[in-house]
Amino acid sequence: MVTSLVLPETVSVPGQPRQNTNRSYRIPFNRPTLVGKELYYISQVIHLGHSAGDGAFSKRCHALLEEILGAPKVLLTTSCTDALELSALLLDIQPGDEVIVPSFTFVSTINAFVLRGAKPVFADVRPDTLNLDERVLEGLITERTRAIVPVHYAGIGCEMDEIDAIAQKHGIRVVEDNAHGLLGKYRGKNLGTFGCLATQSFHETKNFICGEGGALIINDTSLIERAEILREKGTNRSRFFRGQVDKYTWVDLGSSFLLSDILAAFLYAQLEEREEIQATRRRIWEYYDEQLRDWATEFEIRQPVVPAHCDQAYHMYYLLMPSLSIREAFIDHLKARGILSVFHYLPLHLSDMGRRFGGKEGDCPVVEDVSDRLVRLPFFNDLAESDQASVVEAITEFIPR
Repeated sequence: MVTSLVLPETVSVPGQPRQNTNRSYRIPFNRPTLVGKELYYISQVIHLGHSAGDGAFSKRCHALLEEILGAPKVLLTTSCTDALELSALLLDIQPGDEVIVPSFTFVSTINAFVLRGAKPVFADVRPDTLNLDERVLEGLITERTRAIVPVHYAGIGCEMDEIDAIAQKHGIRVVEDNAHGLLGKYRGKNLGTFGCLATQSFHETKNFICGEGGALIINDTSLIERAEILREKGTNRSRFFRGQVDKYTWVDLGSSFLLSDILAAFLYAQLEEREEIQATRRRIWEYYDEQLRDWATEFEIRQPVVPAHCDQAYHMYYLLMPSLSIREAFIDHLKARGILSVFHYLPLHLSDMGRRFGGKEGDCPVVEDVSDRLVRLPFFNDLAESDQASVVEAITEFIPR
């Protein structure tokens, strides 16, 4: 049973005035929810006496995710950002290397590689799925290209057959940013199992959450042992605990990427209820899609496109409005009715940092267009049908002008 986390309207902090935590929206954009044994499992962590990383629940999560995905190895991290940074370390990204990413993504997708000295090469996205446009990919490749990072936007798979074929032709590694796409599939195969590496997010806005958290999926078995070392601060600690060495020491680069077992316990409870969560999210997504179809058609507002060969993850529901001004009016219209809707990514190539790497207007025309027009609707695991009906009613009252 999905249960909302009930929080007090005010929070008292010693030495500071009481602060109101009520977001003042009748229907928020997102709300974290309990779905099963989260709090019980957290109490078990305390009882077992191991709340740091790689405890009993971390190992359960690793095993369950490996089973679900059919992946050789999965390692929890403190965030999807950390999983991406771990990927850049594993691929030995060096200053001057080039990494291709869609311009329509979260900053962590490329920041992880820029931290290693890489130059970002921004790709445009498809106008249908808003995923990296595989048709422009080959034209962006140079002799310095080291990695391609497709992002499965909204949990709908990129055209991985073409992307993988291009990458293999040029000897380039693929790292999937699958922050939106756990349990999604492309041509029957799990997202996150195409690249040599893939990353997951368990941030509070995702389908399965633990507040902050992530995972690295390792599909190239030759990278497993080093991944364990880099994740453990550059030490061979994992081999020590398996009894493969009699002491552990510093052997490579690394950082502290381990997720607390307290958070892993919360996550494991969520993963246990994955079928219920996904069924709920599918119902929410399909309700929006069906109830808004006539209104969207009348006013030339585009709904999400899901190719027949993709099984989506039901991560979000968005609309593409006719213009920026109409999107702003739409958001204000819902806000006046106590409903929070939000836009999404700004074009990375036009950001301050993107321009430092040569980004300019016109480089990614589809990204520049859709970024101004996209709006996301409230979508969370305990969104009541009555509240969703209220959202739909408010939307269909809106007349674009």
